[in-house]
Amino acid sequence: MDAACVNCHNAHPQSPKRDWKVGDVRGIEEFTVRQPIAAHIFAFKWLLGYFVLVAAIGLAFIGLQRHQSAVIGRFNRELGRANEFLASVAKKLAKYLSPRHYHTIFSGEKDVVVATERKKLTIFFSDVVGFTSTSERLQPEELTALLNEYLTEMSRIAVAHGGTVNKFIGDAILVFFGDPQTRGVMEDAKACMLMAFDMQKRLVELNVQWRSRGIEEPFRARMGINTGYVNVGNFGSDDRMDYTIIGAEANLASRLQSIAEPGGIVLSYETYSLVRQMVRARPLDPITLKGIARPVVPYAVDGRLDDAAGRNSEVISESGAGLDLFLDVRALDASAAERAGRVLEEAAAAVRQKQQGGT
Repeated sequence: MDAACVNCHNAHPQSPKRDWKVGDVRGIEEFTVRQPIAAHIFAFKWLLGYFVLVAAIGLAFIGLQRHQSAVIGRFNRELGRANEFLASVAKKLAKYLSPRHYHTIFSGEKDVVVATERKKLTIFFSDVVGFTSTSERLQPEELTALLNEYLTEMSRIAVAHGGTVNKFIGDAILVFFGDPQTRGVMEDAKACMLMAFDMQKRLVELNVQWRSRGIEEPFRARMGINTGYVNVGNFGSDDRMDYTIIGAEANLASRLQSIAEPGGIVLSYETYSLVRQMVRARPLDPITLKGIARPVVPYAVDGRLDDAAGRNSEVISESGAGLDLFLDVRALDASAAERAGRVLEEAAAAVRQKQQGGT
């Protein structure tokens, strides 16, 4: 209150108070209401009902999620078991297919239908010389183990060089380059040639191991290589088919193998023309083959061109009556090389003495 208000109220006859002072507050009331909470807790009944409803829906949703999680978990376990079964089946089926053919089928690049294509391939055919006589000297168990070891090693080399191991025909091996993947006709032919050289080298090493196991006359293989157009693909019926090649050029590879010397390689002229910068070869007498009108001039491989400086003599292998020699010069250190030279000189002296005594 200011001074005018104080003077008025203090002088007014109806004023309940006559001692107002400047600054007093007049006209404010304060009320205190005391009510128990229990009496009004249900004033929020609709809000509480909403909360209850939301809680019920949340619990139902959680239950549904757990049920779905259990169902999905069960499906995942069943799917995992099915995948394991299919993987095991696929792994077993892969044993009956070449790795490259297996990959194209299971990756979806090629469909499993009866269909063929006309392609230019480099075809390799090898056969073991005198396999029948070898089988007569060995027990079936020994022969099986020996043949499987040979085929395993040769297949490993073929796959490493990018070849398609098409089939085994007893002790014979059919490999081709250019399908299902190709690096070009010339590169395919060169890869096949390198594969053949590596197979020869590995077979020499295997023969040494087999002789140390008591096998008197291990394997010697003839090899034939031809390049030409053939039909390649799935042959057969909708229920049973075979992925292979057919054509006169495939038969020519087999024929070239048959005229090769034991341990030798024979090429057709077209293959030789593609790899002539890699090999030393000499022409043989022309041959004729059913399905090919022209005479075919085979070329017998004498070695690699990069062996001309002596690399071909780095591995020496020779066997016969009273003779069992295997020498890998590259594996010799200085001490072993000195010892090998001394042994060879002693052997040469003994052979000369034998010859002089015989004359």
